[in-house]
Amino acid sequence: MSVFPPASRAAFAQAYPEVPHVLAHTLHQHPLLEREALATLAEALPASSVEYNAADQPLGVDGKPAPTGLPIGETIRRIESSNSWAVLKNVEQHAPYAALLADLLAELTPQIEARTGRMLKTQGFIFISSPGSVTPYHFDPEHNILLQIRGSKVMTQFPAGDPAYAPDTVHETYHTGGGRELQWRDSLLPGGREFALGPGEALFVPVMAPHFVRNGPQASVSLSITWRSEWSFAEADARAFNGLLRRWGLSPASPGRWPAGNRAKALGWRVARKLSGKLGAG
Repeated sequence: MSVFPPASRAAFAQAYPEVPHVLAHTLHQHPLLEREALATLAEALPASSVEYNAADQPLGVDGKPAPTGLPIGETIRRIESSNSWAVLKNVEQHAPYAALLADLLAELTPQIEARTGRMLKTQGFIFISSPGSVTPYHFDPEHNILLQIRGSKVMTQFPAGDPAYAPDTVHETYHTGGGRELQWRDSLLPGGREFALGPGEALFVPVMAPHFVRNGPQASVSLSITWRSEWSFAEADARAFNGLLRRWGLSPASPGRWPAGNRAKALGWRVARKLSGKLGAG
């Protein structure tokens, strides 16, 4: 049985890859997403694949917040009261989660490949959040669908590619090894669009769309299924090349969003990276 009903797949096909929208899904009671399964997974993942910290973060942070000191398994088992936010990264490292990710993406493969070509670097992330937790303002490099499994949250999303919300220099720093956190100002808020999500709802997030998330009054579990495309990699590499040009004293134009190819700058960065071996990954 399909997780994404026909109406959701049709809406996704019309909006992908640049328009955020809410989709319906039926992934409600999957055993891999139950509390104890997630705690066990977290304890089995390498430390580099687990990130967690206090839930009561401001919208804007300078660097990654520190961990709470509570072990990750206990953080998840006691998520209602641990006042924590946790993300399990690259859950496809474990075969059952790899199969779940593959099955979900297979339902949308025709719609995705018709617009942005072959899916590259498919990954899964699971978020476990205490009531009222905040995920600070940031962006991500992947095409992303966030499926709400339990609890509720509101994501406030801002236009992708608009330097008013994420300056070009921040993109350039990120694509040469810097962080993805963005500087928050309250004056940005009118430009955001709120998407409220409950169980059975999912949200498509375009590549590099700035956003922050506020959790609802219950503990939350969400699954992000993500992928890259040659277009998204080309934009990333063009951003990195712009950073190189800026260090040379130039003021380069921003890369184009979809359907721009950004091929010349992307090729420039790939050649420079190959020649030096020291400029960082895009």
